[in-house]
Amino acid sequence: QVQLVESGGGLVQAGGSLRLSCAATGRSNVMGWFRQAPGKERELVAQIKWNDDNTYLRDSVKGRFTISRDGAKNTVYLQMNSLKPEDTALYRCAATGSTYAYAFWGQGTQVTVSP
Repeated sequence: QVQLVESGGGLVQAGGSLRLSCAATGRSNVMGWFRQAPGKERELVAQIKWNDDNTYLRDSVKGRFTISRDGAKNTVYLQMNSLKPEDTALYRCAATGSTYAYAFWGQGTQVTVSP
């Protein structure tokens, strides 16, 4: 069982930055950040493999967002720069289970980017 607690969301103007944190109890092979805007489907924003730091970023955030981890703190970060209004969403941290499917979810943190 993995428990996840997110922090770091908020309101920021376009062009600004935020850093999201996800503190995990327990270890997972892959951790990721998803987001869901009102009326839209949930989408994977970024993920990182715990054993080799291999990362994935969706195309719309490449060059602006970075995912990283701190093994000592069992925490994953999402650094978001050059934020755009279209980045506005509820961001949720997730971790995979034994089957490598995302099985554990945090409750989410709201990110709102004003024009």
